[in-house]
Amino acid sequence: MSIVQDQRTSDKNTPITTAAVKPGRLKSLWPWLVMIGVALVLPFIFTSGHSVNMLNHMGIAIIFALSYNMLLGNTGLLSFGHSVYYGLGGFVAMHVLRVINDSGLAIPIELLPLVGAFAGLAFGIVFGAVSTRRAGVVFAMITLGVGALVHSSSLMFSDFFGGEAGLFGNRVDVTSLFGVDYGPSEHVYYLIVGWAVLSIGAIYLLRKTPLGWMANAVRDNPERAQFVGYNPQMVRFLQFSLAAFFAGLAGGLFIIADEIISAEAVSAQVSGQVLLASYLGGIGYFMGPIFGAILVTFLASFLSSVTDAWVLYFGLMFIGVVMFAPQGLFGVLHQQSLAIRDGQWRGSTLVRLYLLLTMLVSVFGLICVVELAYHYFRSWDPSSPFDLMGFTVNATNALPWVVSFAILIAGIALLTAHARPMLARRTGADSQGGTSS
Repeated sequence: MSIVQDQRTSDKNTPITTAAVKPGRLKSLWPWLVMIGVALVLPFIFTSGHSVNMLNHMGIAIIFALSYNMLLGNTGLLSFGHSVYYGLGGFVAMHVLRVINDSGLAIPIELLPLVGAFAGLAFGIVFGAVSTRRAGVVFAMITLGVGALVHSSSLMFSDFFGGEAGLFGNRVDVTSLFGVDYGPSEHVYYLIVGWAVLSIGAIYLLRKTPLGWMANAVRDNPERAQFVGYNPQMVRFLQFSLAAFFAGLAGGLFIIADEIISAEAVSAQVSGQVLLASYLGGIGYFMGPIFGAILVTFLASFLSSVTDAWVLYFGLMFIGVVMFAPQGLFGVLHQQSLAIRDGQWRGSTLVRLYLLLTMLVSVFGLICVVELAYHYFRSWDPSSPFDLMGFTVNATNALPWVVSFAILIAGIALLTAHARPMLARRTGADSQGGTSS
């Protein structure tokens, strides 16, 4: 009793009570509880097979992006070969799944992602011992070389990688800890949600450990971290290995969801996608990679079904974020929400909406130009009419080009020469104590 009383009255000016602690904890937990609740009801809202499959890939992408952010965001390590641990973890898990299918080995399917996780950890230890000796550009080049090495090896070691066809497995014939039939994709979705929740919680808690704090210190100033007695190379190695563990876990979930894996899983394209998702979302925020993984997965599924230029749009989006919003899209949303809360939008709401409108006009014009160019240069018959924003146009006629470029130029001109200066004047006047009507 005396210990509890001493703890509660250790600071007489700011007494700590049980009633004061619980609301604070609930306040910090409620966004996560809302996210879990939303995740649980999503299959009842999006019931088509394609939608559920996309939700499965979103959950996998979230774990994969958070594992990548352990390197880039937390430790400052730019990796171009993170798909190695995602893919190799998936391949090892697939081989175990095939053994289970052939021999009836009693390994529950719920634990199969751990096979991929520990496989990713093992490969992370092997490759990390070499690549984490240096940071910066040297580390990035080593990871690029490792990624190219593993991907090229997939063509030579066909017994392990399955050749061009890849490897297949059957999740239905595997035993379950809870007696669940994982034939329906909805049941697989809840398995992925369960592992995603555990992974998000584990990665979040790792950020709060001494290793997580030292990873930030090594990212910001490795010389100072070494001066106070820590080995930057060891910190990078431990973070690299743990990131490989969670990447392998995502790979293990992938083979359960798709029941197939090919050499593409260890390709540079997959490494680029996870880099894109993490940076677009915002590497400076824990929620950033989660937001980016959901956005990139949705856009990859949606854009690829409506346009052949979807890869170009991803590239343009990435360039735009790097140049104008390095804090990421989630960072932009977070900063604007804080600005609204602090009253910074007061008196400038219409100007900000006008700025947003000019940006949308510029994007609209850019999309029209890109679609015209893609149809003109890549179509078998450029003169064949096609649908552009609800209008049937001919790319060989001058009028669609003139209108598209006019919209693009007008949007950029209004954005740079009118909307942005207007917002700068309005916010500058407000910050200096001026009044606005």
